[in-house]
Amino acid sequence: MYVISPVLLFFCPDSDLSMRTLSTPSPALILPPSSSPLPPPALANGSSTSSSSITGETVAMVHAPPAGLIRPQARGRPLKDQQAPVDRLPDHIFLQIFAHLPTNQLCRCARVCRRWYNLAWDPRLWRSIRLTGDLLHADRALRVLTRRLCQDTPNVCLMLETVVASGCRRLTDRGLHTVAQCCPELRRLEVAGCYNISNEAVFDVVSRCPNLEHLDVSGCSKVTCISLTREVSLKLLPMHGQQISIRYLDMTDCFALEDEGLHTIAAHCTQLTHLYLRRCVRLTDEGLRYLVIYCPSVRELSVSDCRFVSDFGLREIAKLEGRLRYLSVAHCGRITDVGLRYVAKYCGRLRYLNARGCEGLTDQGLEHLAKSCPKLKSLDIGKCPLVSDAGLEILALNCFNLKRLSLKSCESITGRGLQVVAANCFDLQLLNVQDCDVPLEALRFVKRHCKRCVIEHTNPAFF
Repeated sequence: MYVISPVLLFFCPDSDLSMRTLSTPSPALILPPSSSPLPPPALANGSSTSSSSITGETVAMVHAPPAGLIRPQARGRPLKDQQAPVDRLPDHIFLQIFAHLPTNQLCRCARVCRRWYNLAWDPRLWRSIRLTGDLLHADRALRVLTRRLCQDTPNVCLMLETVVASGCRRLTDRGLHTVAQCCPELRRLEVAGCYNISNEAVFDVVSRCPNLEHLDVSGCSKVTCISLTREVSLKLLPMHGQQISIRYLDMTDCFALEDEGLHTIAAHCTQLTHLYLRRCVRLTDEGLRYLVIYCPSVRELSVSDCRFVSDFGLREIAKLEGRLRYLSVAHCGRITDVGLRYVAKYCGRLRYLNARGCEGLTDQGLEHLAKSCPKLKSLDIGKCPLVSDAGLEILALNCFNLKRLSLKSCESITGRGLQVVAANCFDLQLLNVQDCDVPLEALRFVKRHCKRCVIEHTNPAFF
């Protein structure tokens, strides 16, 4: 059995490096300019320095394999004895190690020698492409990589299932069009923070990649909808309708998304189970009504900071009933006990609720939640000044499985309510009482009864 740290992979035999001629082409995902040194190699756990730390412009380049290397044989010594220990590893061990490397480091490994080149471009290692860095020419990187991966299967990458280019701000529609044309088996696409992406490119990917299930376009402010291209819609409509297989969709910070766009998304993505619409400030209760009509399988939903969502919106969300597990309505100032009562009554299997900043919530709403959702595990009611010790006591006497509780800036909370929580919720792992007037004795009481609980506080006397 062979055991080797990935760090050793970057210390290739001296003879390999010294005998490579300057004219030998070599593949590399990241090739910085001459004025910028190469970033340090990946760590043993597979992490690497982000390419954004490289000074200057970053480009993508893939060349032919290195020429065969011949080592002179020392007199009286067999050639086998001259091999470096790393060269004696069998191919399957190399593949296991290479599988833990990020995309840019995997391409660097292909520069060492012909054997490493062949191993580094093994199709089994290319189920995913992960690009990082503000300076990376992401469009070119995707074009060159997909072209190389299409050598055995012209024009398509049948093995590639995941493309992550989050934070690559130079990624444009051109790069996504490349992915759409070459990666029909794509299942996961993450382009968070790529603000140059528009609807046209997203529609192209969704239309050409029928197996796409996970899509993250958070921070893509130009994206206002998720739909099929017109050509594909007309082609599929008579047979299968206009359905998209996306189950996970993150549109956080897509500020231009409106109710009509959400209507289109819901009508096309009927299999949605996870939907995050944080800070989509133009959405209203009407958009949530469309969502519930077309997407009855939603389990996780976030409409945090959607200031137009009110109790009427929560009444619509409550129609998801027992399927809903996660709900975030943080900083939705129009929500009161009325809306929370709807959710508590019909969504009895709720596990997570974030209602931070919903200043209209009181102990009465907390009572409805505690009695109807006994399996609640995480609750954030920070900045709810009307919640007091009485509400906490009811919560503690009904939700014994509570693991995370945030009461940050709850002005009416004192030590009495916290002691009741600690005495009944033994599995509590996180308690946030920052900016609360909680006495030192109450914090010590919590620590004694909840051994594993991490307490976030602002009391300088408690350690």
